[in-house]
Amino acid sequence: MKVIFIKDVKGQGKKGQVKEVSEGYATNFLLPRGLVRPATDGNVKTLENQAAAEQRKKEQEKEEAQQLGKKLDELTLTIKAKAGEGGRLFGAITSKQIAEALASANGIVIDKRKIELNDPIRHIGTFLVNVKLHSEVKARFTVQVTEE
Repeated sequence: MKVIFIKDVKGQGKKGQVKEVSEGYATNFLLPRGLVRPATDGNVKTLENQAAAEQRKKEQEKEEAQQLGKKLDELTLTIKAKAGEGGRLFGAITSKQIAEALASANGIVIDKRKIELNDPIRHIGTFLVNVKLHSEVKARFTVQVTEE
């Protein structure tokens, strides 16, 4: 019996896959648990439409990430912090503070986990910060830390 997998089934198939399984296994186990659908022409067509829609959505997200990346590449973010002798900060500037400053100053909302900062910023100066916007899109912007 040909079926379309709705969920991953270990050892049998992954979601969206069309595969031939024994009729007893399909009718007694897979179908009652909602793991598969019969592979009728209508169900196959629906699967193809869903796959195409998902592909368009991924392309749209990538395009939006590229546009945001271009905007970020031209950006210089200024953060004021208290500093002591020799330009050393009291505390440090973390990715969370950078994300909050981006949101408040420029209205750009980026998750702090997407900001790639090897170590927190501990000195006054200018730093290049990488941001992973999408699995294939990275951007880089400048953070300028000044004394308060």
